[in-house]
Amino acid sequence: MKIWCQFLTSSSSDPAQHEVVAALTAAGLTPDLRSAGNLSGPGIIFFDAANAEVYELVRELSGRGLQRVLAVASGDAALRDGVTWELMGAGASDVFAWEYSNDPAQAAALRFKRWREIDQILDASLIKENLVGESVVWKCLLRRIVEVARFSDSSVLLLGESGTGKELLARLIHTLDARRDKGELIILDCATVVPELSGSEFFGHERGSYTGAASEREGAFSLANKGTLFLDEVGELSPRLQSELLRVVQERTFKRVGSNSWKKTNFRLICATNRNLRDEERQGRFRGDFFHRIAGWTCVLPPLRDRVDDILHLVNHFIRQLQPQIGPPSLDPAVNEYLLKREYPGNVRELKSLVERTIKRHVGPGPITVGDIAEEERPDLAAWLDCWRDARFEESIRRAVSLGASLREIRDTATDTAIGVAIGSEGGNLQRAARKLGVTDRALQMRRALRRADPKRRETAPASGDGN
Repeated sequence: MKIWCQFLTSSSSDPAQHEVVAALTAAGLTPDLRSAGNLSGPGIIFFDAANAEVYELVRELSGRGLQRVLAVASGDAALRDGVTWELMGAGASDVFAWEYSNDPAQAAALRFKRWREIDQILDASLIKENLVGESVVWKCLLRRIVEVARFSDSSVLLLGESGTGKELLARLIHTLDARRDKGELIILDCATVVPELSGSEFFGHERGSYTGAASEREGAFSLANKGTLFLDEVGELSPRLQSELLRVVQERTFKRVGSNSWKKTNFRLICATNRNLRDEERQGRFRGDFFHRIAGWTCVLPPLRDRVDDILHLVNHFIRQLQPQIGPPSLDPAVNEYLLKREYPGNVRELKSLVERTIKRHVGPGPITVGDIAEEERPDLAAWLDCWRDARFEESIRRAVSLGASLREIRDTATDTAIGVAIGSEGGNLQRAARKLGVTDRALQMRRALRRADPKRRETAPASGDGN
């Protein structure tokens, strides 16, 4: 497997570099030692001191987490004072010290092998055609989902607002589960379970066990044997029912209603809820022991407001679903702007519903225009023109001020963030990013150069003009 290597150490002619390259080659990797400006794809950054250059290079070459970058320190002294977590925050996929691993080259090779397998799955049509999105937050989430689904049998707890895609991810986990004798996916919506019949729903019942039980019935735990049990809206379960389910989740044994014999079951458990179960636990509405049993691995799905870069991808995906026989119509620029600025309390589900209503109004071969948007969906003009300065923006500034950030720090951080977002949304193209921000290419390059030279200095490059 080909990777790039960058040595940010005190001496570029250090003989140890040759030993490292030889060890990586022996482990099955093909190191490429080209200059940083010509690098792309997965790679390793070696460093002996975590300075501004290291952080900026990790941030740039990882695309803030999209590309696999392994940060390797020379000795654990370079990883003190929170350096590890800062590097991870900059986009590194992992961080460790070379000298403190039994076989560091093999450790690196195995990581890249695992990451390549995960990314190959992400590129498959199974995900590309069903879980649409190119934003950093979405792709990083899918990587974690793929890893836990394919390489573990852990129980999974999916947390997120309504409409963020929890059931789709549950189905993906079941599909990617690598068990050879895998059974079916059984879905049970806990919000619809009638309390009086909950025992039968979960455990099943014997014939005649209660009035109306004319025949025996298999419950969810039995049906999910050798497969996957997805408990949707698990936060709606009463504490009493949580207690009854705890033994099954813990011991994988249960009794049917009306039976005295224990039955065994073996399933993978996936749970989902839009509630904050930590808060529910503190308020006594959710059992702590049950929470820890179902949360072998926890995943928080981002709301659509944190996936703005994915909105137009999703819109085109939904249009193709609605009109599979003909090519999807283009979107008028004003419609693009509307879709990107609009709020979606119902998240992806609400966006899909909006697209369905809009496409039904559209006629002709031309692009979808603002007239295709229903009257009740159209924005209030005064609020529309100032929509980005919303409560979330004010809350971010309020938090920065409360933590002691100066006006210069807030200004420069906002500028750096805007530059990173623009470059990411334009696929790394500086010219298009500069046009989007209303600055020149040179101004953008100067800002990045200053940031790389000393990120703590945060001097602002010219924001417009030619940079003179």
